[in-house]
Amino acid sequence: MAKYSKTAAKKVARAVKKAKAGTLRSGRSKKKVTSRKQAIAIGLSEARAEGKKVPKVPKAPKKAAKKMVKKAAAKKKTAKKTKKMKKASKKS
Repeated sequence: MAKYSKTAAKKVARAVKKAKAGTLRSGRSKKKVTSRKQAIAIGLSEARAEGKKVPKVPKAPKKAAKKMVKKAAAKKKTAKKTKKMKKASKKS
């Protein structure tokens, strides 16, 4: 089963072709698109807006979850350091 519909692929191809020609413009700012990846993203976005078969945009992890992971990693590091220090003090 295909991930993308044929019409979605056509939208992307059209956007990339316009970007190569230098006529593709982005969103509100109407700046010229120079990146190939940005051209593909614009094509997929247009296809989604028309309701074509395109996978959903992956969600970025939430900031709170990132902070929790960082805190846990920091706790592990400090725990390892304190264990090493305790062992060193027992030996001497």
